[in-house]
Amino acid sequence: MRAEVISIGDEMTSGQRLDTNSQWLSQQLAMLGVTVIYHTTVADELEANVHVFRQAAERADVVVATGGLGPTADDLTREALAQASGCELVLDEAALEHIRKIFSRRSRPMPESNTVQAMFPRGSRVIANPHGTAPGIAIELARPGGGVAHVFALPGVPAEMREMWQASVAPAIASLGGTTRVLRYRRIKCFGVGESDLEQMLPDLIRRGREPQVGITVHDATITLRIAALGADEAACRALIDPTEAVIRQSLGTLVFGTEDDELEHAVLKLLVERRQTLATSEWGTGGLLADWLSAADPAGERYVGGSIIRSAAAWAVLFAEHATSNAGPADVAAAMATACREECETDWGLAIGPFPSEADAQPSGELHLALASSAGVKTVQTTFAGHPSIRRPRSAKQALNLLRLALIR
Repeated sequence: MRAEVISIGDEMTSGQRLDTNSQWLSQQLAMLGVTVIYHTTVADELEANVHVFRQAAERADVVVATGGLGPTADDLTREALAQASGCELVLDEAALEHIRKIFSRRSRPMPESNTVQAMFPRGSRVIANPHGTAPGIAIELARPGGGVAHVFALPGVPAEMREMWQASVAPAIASLGGTTRVLRYRRIKCFGVGESDLEQMLPDLIRRGREPQVGITVHDATITLRIAALGADEAACRALIDPTEAVIRQSLGTLVFGTEDDELEHAVLKLLVERRQTLATSEWGTGGLLADWLSAADPAGERYVGGSIIRSAAAWAVLFAEHATSNAGPADVAAAMATACREECETDWGLAIGPFPSEADAQPSGELHLALASSAGVKTVQTTFAGHPSIRRPRSAKQALNLLRLALIR
């Protein structure tokens, strides 16, 4: 089956609010094996809403809308569905009593305007909202060429919408014909090469029409390979995904650092835990990204003990000058930082990002200096950076983490 997701509200079309409901609903529909083919966002204008619902009914089997079910004059979803279906609005006494009880539990009188929330197109069904005053609407809209589209209108409040989806809408969609297959994903996280280079290392995997499909996306230099499998059930999807994941791991080796929501800091912390080792960091130019990420990944501070954040040459001279010669170059600066933070924090590893020009510099350098100190000595690495300035800091921090990750693996 094919679906369309509709988001309703001036706050969406004006850009005042980010539409996270459509993203979440698309993910849930995919889990049911329903393919989402359109996302539509429409303002609080009655004629536009009627047109959107009629258009969606023509091109989708399932339509899920959020927003526009409140009690105010700009909440037009119920009226739009009534016009789209050619049915009048009628009062549902059970829904009205539920709304009254909601206000009673809040020790507030129900405004007369809230009565409109108990109005439904004749022939539609009420979708219960246990914790809110906006019931949802389930209705079938006829198609010009025959057949119907199954439309589900839910409130825009995410917590209420999600509860109603799980309790009522998802089971209803699953009971429709054509949803016997399910769609499952697995995300493989990679770092260390560019997107085009990585794609060349995966012969025939990233090809349209392949089963299972493999997609590739990049965010702040982290590459995610998403395997999508359609099968009769969870086990069937896993049977399709596992061999493809094995090929990816064999082809990419240590470029793969995790799955799903893993980030490089999680991979590093996992290796430190396995080896019962500790880490300290020192950063100049990243604004403390290493410290931030590692602290979040290790909130108890068992493996990442802390470090320093440097913003100027004067600060570096106060903290690290004794660890380097007077004519120290950038690599020496990074080495001094790594050595000092390891010694002062008494850790197994010291990881440092040396100085590089800020994003505000008119002609920023492409050099990045990293250093990793351990009981075996200090290793320094110089890399070049030619990417957009906006990702310089996260990419630099990730390169430092990856340097440590590879050292821990070896």
